[in-house]
Amino acid sequence: MTGYDPRDPQDFAGRHITVAGLGVSGVPAARALAGLGARVTVVNSSDGERERAQAAELAELGATVRLGDGDTLPEGTELIVTTPGWKPTSPLFLAAEKAGVPVWGDVELAWRLRGPDAAPWLAVTGTNGKTTTVRMLASILTAAGLRTAAVGNIGVPLVDVVLGEGRADGASYDVLAVELSSYQLHWAPSVRAHSATVLNLAPDHLDWHGSMAAYAADKGRIYEGNTVACVYNVADPATEDLVRQADVEEGCRAIGFTLGAPGPSQLGIVDGILVDRAFVENRQRQAQELAEIADIAPSSGKAAPHNIANALAAAALARAFGVPAAAVREGLRTFHPDAHRIQHVADVAGVSYIDDSKATNTHAAEASLAAYEHIVWIAGGLAKGATFDELVRTAAGRLRAVVLIGADRALIREALGRHAPDVPVVDLDRTDTGAMSEAVREAARLAEPGDTVLLAPACASMDMFVNYNKRGEAFADAVGELAAAGH
Repeated sequence: MTGYDPRDPQDFAGRHITVAGLGVSGVPAARALAGLGARVTVVNSSDGERERAQAAELAELGATVRLGDGDTLPEGTELIVTTPGWKPTSPLFLAAEKAGVPVWGDVELAWRLRGPDAAPWLAVTGTNGKTTTVRMLASILTAAGLRTAAVGNIGVPLVDVVLGEGRADGASYDVLAVELSSYQLHWAPSVRAHSATVLNLAPDHLDWHGSMAAYAADKGRIYEGNTVACVYNVADPATEDLVRQADVEEGCRAIGFTLGAPGPSQLGIVDGILVDRAFVENRQRQAQELAEIADIAPSSGKAAPHNIANALAAAALARAFGVPAAAVREGLRTFHPDAHRIQHVADVAGVSYIDDSKATNTHAAEASLAAYEHIVWIAGGLAKGATFDELVRTAAGRLRAVVLIGADRALIREALGRHAPDVPVVDLDRTDTGAMSEAVREAARLAEPGDTVLLAPACASMDMFVNYNKRGEAFADAVGELAAAGH
């Protein structure tokens, strides 16, 4: 697919394009390509009721959908557009490489479909905190009077956004707050953001990327071609290393965020106040107050350190786009976190119950555990190749007790034996969804007034639940049962 301008709809007309996968991003990509006149074939490994309904919808648009076979490269394919979950080592992509067929992700397709006056992207990635930061950023941009949306990996397909390029009222966007996963970045070599951030880096999805180095390199793609600011985490030097390695536009600046006092070209905290020493006239001597920590909308009764870091990153991207300080404060005040992200569920018998089901890896769980002093920890699920020694070593002094659930709970139990041998452990030998009710009852038995019962599994949910949302809902229901029983 070289030698022509893919932003010209005529260049897709008659081209044979294969879309790998249905789902949230595959269906919009196939729909868009069919609308541009491409000959679209969709391949999908699963063949269930939902997939058949999606196939019927696309067939009405002239697309061919092949269910139950995601390995075979359709004859005549000139380009593959893939959804994020497909591994680079998939047989389909190996066949494409052998045949010289390029592979784009849905984000790459969206980027190439942008018009000449398209809204710039403020892009966010990282192992944890992406969705919260993007939604904080969108709230700040909205408070500044800008037409914006939180899009991308957050669940709003970028292809739909850029082709519509506007909102329900018909107006175009001024700027987009874009969440990008490592999967999406792997297949998006052309994306060039106005400004971008890598919030943090910790081992995750290594079964997909193959190594930590490959995972970090894909995250670092978000900085390539930035025009105004590359925002990094001062506490995570690997993010600054990615900035140094990036090929950016001349004049693009490296901007750090820190939970300590900021130096020049940084945002940070001074006496409970978010302070900007990057986007001021004299950053050597001046600082701009942006907001107070109390302005950061918490879901746990207080702003956890990692959520303050998220707010600083969002503020840095907004300031890079010229947003005034007052809008940062207003945007943070009016932001409301999503469910299952350090969400306070209830207080029962003097014990606080916190749902952080979104903590699906060790890095996220470590941040969650750091927010509380005395914890009965509910953990376990699918480890995704993770190890737990460092997490347990760091959190050991805060643990009152631990309740383990899920398929890979033994890995956490073994780490507890090595680094927190005196902490009581309840190992629930069951992986059915009803295990959560028993876990909460056991946690309540072990907790003392003033403690926090924290669901921060450090693992994926699919061994027991459809997703982390369902896991969090099961926790909240179990806490509700506990409260109703008068415990």
